[in-house]
Amino acid sequence: MYRTHTCGELRIEDSNKEVTLSGWVQRVRDLGAMTFIDLRDRYGITQLVIDENTPEGLSSKIEEMGREFVIQAKGIVRERSSKNKNIPTGEIEITLSGLVVLGPAITPPFTIQDDTDGGDELRMKYRYLDLRRQEVQQNMVLRAKMAHATRSYLNSLDFIETETPVLIKSTPEGARDFIVPSRMNPREFYALPQSPQVFKQLLMVAGFDKYYQIVKCFRDEDLRADRQPEFTQIDCEMSFVEQKDVLETFEGLTKHLFREIKNIEVEDFPWMPYSEAIEKYGSDKPDTRFEMLIHDLTDVLKGNNFVVFDSAEYIGGLCAIGCGSYSRKQLDGLTNWVKRPQIGAKGLVYVKCNEDGTFKSSVDKFYSQDDLKKWANVFNAQPGDLILVLSGDKPAMQSALGELRLEMGNQLGLLDKNTFKPLWVVDFPLLEWDEEGQRFHAMHHPFTAPKPEDISLLDTDPGKARANAYDLVINGVEIGGGSVRIFDSGLQLKMFDLLGFTPEQADAQFGFLMNAFKYGAPPHAGIAFGFDRLVSLFAGLDSIRDVIAFPKNNSGRDVMIDSPSEVAKEQLDELALQLKK
Repeated sequence: MYRTHTCGELRIEDSNKEVTLSGWVQRVRDLGAMTFIDLRDRYGITQLVIDENTPEGLSSKIEEMGREFVIQAKGIVRERSSKNKNIPTGEIEITLSGLVVLGPAITPPFTIQDDTDGGDELRMKYRYLDLRRQEVQQNMVLRAKMAHATRSYLNSLDFIETETPVLIKSTPEGARDFIVPSRMNPREFYALPQSPQVFKQLLMVAGFDKYYQIVKCFRDEDLRADRQPEFTQIDCEMSFVEQKDVLETFEGLTKHLFREIKNIEVEDFPWMPYSEAIEKYGSDKPDTRFEMLIHDLTDVLKGNNFVVFDSAEYIGGLCAIGCGSYSRKQLDGLTNWVKRPQIGAKGLVYVKCNEDGTFKSSVDKFYSQDDLKKWANVFNAQPGDLILVLSGDKPAMQSALGELRLEMGNQLGLLDKNTFKPLWVVDFPLLEWDEEGQRFHAMHHPFTAPKPEDISLLDTDPGKARANAYDLVINGVEIGGGSVRIFDSGLQLKMFDLLGFTPEQADAQFGFLMNAFKYGAPPHAGIAFGFDRLVSLFAGLDSIRDVIAFPKNNSGRDVMIDSPSEVAKEQLDELALQLKK
């Protein structure tokens, strides 16, 4: 056999056992009279020793070995004289009696250890080597444990795990589809699913009652740290339920994962209306690990002949506790930060609350000490605090203040990755108006039901209708979202009309769903969790790439296999496709 034990298994109790290990050479340390080899597999590292008692002939084999050689080692377990308390096997070592090189290796392009010297692109090109590193393997183990715990929880509640198609029909709503040409149906195309939305609704029509799937989804959109062109969802749907039923079930799933994976008990999740999240946090995914709430100062600050404020639609601010000692350089740095295109503010006004009870601001010319005291009273600011104010277009400045709040939280060390603050954001707008296209778009998707009390607004003021939708947010990260679905054909047709579909377009795109509803559709609702984001949150990581075995880079490329890539002209001809020159 190749091994009797793994490289992370042996302990002091195994002393004097004859064992066989197999793995990769982490490093070789030749100290003259003795040589040490760190042997690694996915379970850990064990130290091998060659000394004066080692059979002749092994030394020459050692001299030929390098890092990442795959070897089989035989020997006797003994207690180490110099113990390593940093690893579980640090009290023992193996005195070698035999060694076989199973697979030689060339020198890797970067060191296979946690503090590797490889950059992101290099490690992605050689991802199979990066995956040997213990911290990356631990991320994959965490992902597997979370998938197992998810299935166990949902199976215990009688959910049915059901696979849905990967080659489906392209739809115009949402992000861009990845499209796949059909050889057997020339000039026609499949799309890869952005979600199994219509299929899980059809499963409810079919009477499945409770469905789930840990499913791969695809979106052809611009990428960032928490996005990949292909990603994984925990996708669910339930029949004969209301919003409260769904939130209780999946709050239960989230608590179960915290309990099973991190041994943490989290409190019940509060509900926060979308409007409150935007007004107080400047975001529909509020990070509630720290306070520093946004306040509307529009009525307080207008009317002092300061044209920047007097001409603004909205004036808002926040109070950074204990930052009144910020230097001019630090304040200029914040000003430049909010002026960046991705933040979009034109400037920053500040008020320092001095320790002696006076105030120093960047607008002293327009506002007296009494005026500035009124500012401070809004925030209940104390001596030593710093008030930061932005003004301009209301939605843009609320968003900018939300970003500034997070930046200040980061600077002040308030974003503790070991603290978890989940909440439900509810009562989203049902529709959002596209000024350029002069039409409404669905805030979530076309199958989201309005709040029952807002249905009448669809005929009078559809922009004010609220969606019966909900998002799970943890530490400022949107982990999942869902909604109660429309199951009434008449209401669904009204929604299609509001979204600009002609009856013919609605029938061409979604006729199969509307026909299914004619045969008796139950009330139903669902949710989908971003599994990659959830795992990265549990791992304390900022990028989902680190919890995906073979991720793509920010250009959507797999640099390891060089994909996407060109295909042969013969393949294009078979698909009736012709590339423009």
